[in-house]
Amino acid sequence: MDDKLVLKKRAAEEAVGYVESGMVVGLGTGSTAGCAIELIAECIKSGVLRDVLCIPSSIRTENLAKSLGIPLTTLDDHPEIDITIDGADEVDPELNMIKGGGGALLREKVLQQQSRRTVIIVDESKLSPVLGSGFALPVEVVPFAMGAEARHIESLGARVTVRKGGDGTLYKTDQGNVILDCAFGEIADASGLASRLERRAGVVEHGLFLGLADEVLVAVGGGEEDERGGGAVRHLRPNG
Repeated sequence: MDDKLVLKKRAAEEAVGYVESGMVVGLGTGSTAGCAIELIAECIKSGVLRDVLCIPSSIRTENLAKSLGIPLTTLDDHPEIDITIDGADEVDPELNMIKGGGGALLREKVLQQQSRRTVIIVDESKLSPVLGSGFALPVEVVPFAMGAEARHIESLGARVTVRKGGDGTLYKTDQGNVILDCAFGEIADASGLASRLERRAGVVEHGLFLGLADEVLVAVGGGEEDERGGGAVRHLRPNG
């Protein structure tokens, strides 16, 4: 098994340990969140977890959860989520994040803002001194405004790329929108940039997740191990 996947699974185990019977759980999207989803399914199947309902952040996550036999619900039926488990593309020292590499940033942000607790799983490569240092900022826009928003974001200093799918065609989100991957480099004022993007009518959502993480679990390799092996897990919380 790939070393990075081993680390992700180790951190996912730690995150799923926070899930209790009877909870409503938000499920993130992507390979890291997928590790947690598989573990939740195992716990439900074995009886360790009972009466758990999950809300997926994407059609892809919904299909995975259904295939594993995880009971699903909706925000309309359960508007308060006990815990959301998700990954991130980049995390700064204040636990602010860039997300959206998997294209589910809109639904992921909705789930996190409805959650009593948000736990993020990453490997140590996702830690960054400043957001934007290693990952372009995804911005979801309506197709009608794609060109206008791309030009506006370029005027803010970013190099903008329209996201394409694996087959080379225009990538569409579950809501039918498009994503602009905006390489700003180091983002000195993330909250200011978030505000500027939110004022644009054509912008549906952006990948700056500020102040939403309650805890980040960092899977650490390089010889660090806990008593179970498979790498250690660092627990990071806001303000230490």
